[in-house]
Amino acid sequence: MTAARYDEAMTLALDEARAAAIAGEIPIGAVVIDSDGRVLGSNHNRREEAQDPTAHAEVLALRAAAAALGRWRLEDCTLVVTLEPCPMCAGAAVMARLGRLVFGAWNDDYGAAGSRWDLLRDPRVNHRVEVLPGVRADECGAMVREFLQQRRDERGEPTP
Repeated sequence: MTAARYDEAMTLALDEARAAAIAGEIPIGAVVIDSDGRVLGSNHNRREEAQDPTAHAEVLALRAAAAALGRWRLEDCTLVVTLEPCPMCAGAAVMARLGRLVFGAWNDDYGAAGSRWDLLRDPRVNHRVEVLPGVRADECGAMVREFLQQRRDERGEPTP
């Protein structure tokens, strides 16, 4: 699969990420598409809004896709997300039997799709997810970095 195939879905994920930033959430957006590219679910981080530590964009988009399909197995689906998923979200992708993960920027702190950990392709789990990293990585990474820098500036914290 090529990155260009997922450009439209990444545009939607970036739109979700912008909505998260406007709401004061870390700007991460996610979209689940079927094998024809039809959107089955999309969302952005809502941890602050919901006061729910599991309200990550990926989990919410996977839930919406499962509801749209009426089944929890998403083996023929692709999750497109602006930032490499954390361990919780990577675990949710494995448990959903997701077919493919496409993401923008690497998450050096919490990434679980190849940077810090690789839960999606770990031979010890019973399902492996195909991973396509780096789709519009610069744009996706800049959004998160700028948001976090703005938050540090507002708090008077030094830049790491």
